[in-house]
Amino acid sequence: MKSRFDKIFKKHPAIIGMIHLAALPGTPKYQNNTKAIIDKALTEAHLYKKAGIHALMIENMHDVPYVKNNVGHEISSLMAIIAYLIKKETGLPLGIQILAGANQAALAAALNSGADFIRGEGFVFGHLADEGYIDSNAATLLRYRKQIGAEHIAVFTDIKKKHSSHALTADLDIVEMAHAAEFFLSDGVIVTGVHTGSEADIKELNKVKENTGLPVIVGSGVNVDNVNQYLPIADALIVGSYFKKDGYWANDVDYERVKQFMNTVYQLL
Repeated sequence: MKSRFDKIFKKHPAIIGMIHLAALPGTPKYQNNTKAIIDKALTEAHLYKKAGIHALMIENMHDVPYVKNNVGHEISSLMAIIAYLIKKETGLPLGIQILAGANQAALAAALNSGADFIRGEGFVFGHLADEGYIDSNAATLLRYRKQIGAEHIAVFTDIKKKHSSHALTADLDIVEMAHAAEFFLSDGVIVTGVHTGSEADIKELNKVKENTGLPVIVGSGVNVDNVNQYLPIADALIVGSYFKKDGYWANDVDYERVKQFMNTVYQLL
């Protein structure tokens, strides 16, 4: 039987382009213009598709400072609307992440919008993030997925998540975390660097890939100069910062950077 990952992605490895939504209603940086948020997200989605990207993901990264675990309906409802429109207009596989650790809200938004996967924080083993302590949530999240009839939606989960302290689990190798995620029914594990835009460690990535049957996804630091190292190992690459103007995550998507990157990928495959 095909895994959820294989049902979603026709291209292997899949390149997932990140859309960082403008600040959403109720957050400190919100500009009181919901239409502009939607229009910008759709514009970037179309640029990505034109450049040949395989899949998309939306995230509320401009909503600083993040609320831990439970965001308001003003966030999840608008993200569901945006996801629905992106999916309808591009037809590309689509994921949702809602910061910080709002995995159930992301799952509900994915179900109602027709999205295909979510990126979940804290799935196994708790960690200390800048928002506070994020507890493990695999049990509640997957039960919620069952209860709302969203079992077709994949849950890809970070291990040793960036922007976090892992002192409490310092005696655990990343492979042990991957084993725990697999045992707790994750659909794929995400390996990152220590912060947004930093490179994932190739040795760690190889160790995880060699010791788990799950799809392994790189979640930060991929660029046109190092993609050749990641492609032979990873099942998918989430690319955000590099695709933005000047390689900075908060800037607009730069079509030429995306196109150059995808051309490089196709030459390497």
